[in-house]
Amino acid sequence: MTSTLLRCAPLAAALVLAATAQAGNITVKGSDTLVVLAQKWAETYMSKHPDTKIQVTGGGTGTGLAALQNKSTDLCNASRKIKPTEQATCIKAFGKRPTEYKVCLDGLSVYVSADNPVKELTVAQIADIFNGKTTNWKQVGGPDARITVYSRENSSGTYEFFKEHVLSGKDFAATAQTMPGTAAVLQAVAKDKHGIGYGGAAYGAGAKSLKVKKDEASPGVEPTEENVIKGIYPIWRYLYIYVNPALDKGDIASYLTWLRGDEGQQVVKNVGYFPLPKDLRK
Repeated sequence: MTSTLLRCAPLAAALVLAATAQAGNITVKGSDTLVVLAQKWAETYMSKHPDTKIQVTGGGTGTGLAALQNKSTDLCNASRKIKPTEQATCIKAFGKRPTEYKVCLDGLSVYVSADNPVKELTVAQIADIFNGKTTNWKQVGGPDARITVYSRENSSGTYEFFKEHVLSGKDFAATAQTMPGTAAVLQAVAKDKHGIGYGGAAYGAGAKSLKVKKDEASPGVEPTEENVIKGIYPIWRYLYIYVNPALDKGDIASYLTWLRGDEGQQVVKNVGYFPLPKDLRK
């Protein structure tokens, strides 16, 4: 009896693996900026494809890319492009560069309290606030009050994008308060009338997004869909999904095609981000 069970064990294991594959389990990990949208994508897709189960977690872009490299996630959500060193690690892990998909656009917004009278800042003024050079709101036309800077942890793709594209690679102020996610940044800013933070366009509830000026001579621009798609808003970006090319088939390929198509891009709009232009939905 025991020998019969032992002979059957490999077959049973194979059947379990086959059943798992048929069930269409997809794991998604990474950007906290994308986590709300990714959860809504998963919820909508599973309602139409009940045999597919999608599990979404955040943790930051860096965390998601590390999981992609060690093969503990199928898809990595990213709020910045993959770095050359991360690509190299992926090649070492699974023999190829991960496939990159642009999945939507975002106007990276600068948030202050709704009670703050400041309405617009230049990119240079924003940089000076976040690197600690400017410390009082009166230096940028606001009240005589010390500025409280809220930022993200360094595993965040949004942190890295903001550091590269707004701070020109300089460090954040030593006094910046590090928050665990974009939602936490916005909650802190909404409660602190002297606070300032940054995050994705979909997270603005409870705080006020500032108009951003490219320079002193330029007009202030709001992070609206039209301004982001036209490239008028100075701090815009694509948001991405990365996948091991060997996994980009079957249920995973179908899901990626769906979320970049018209239905998935309508979810993007409903959540508060900006859909891909039609020519990027292929």
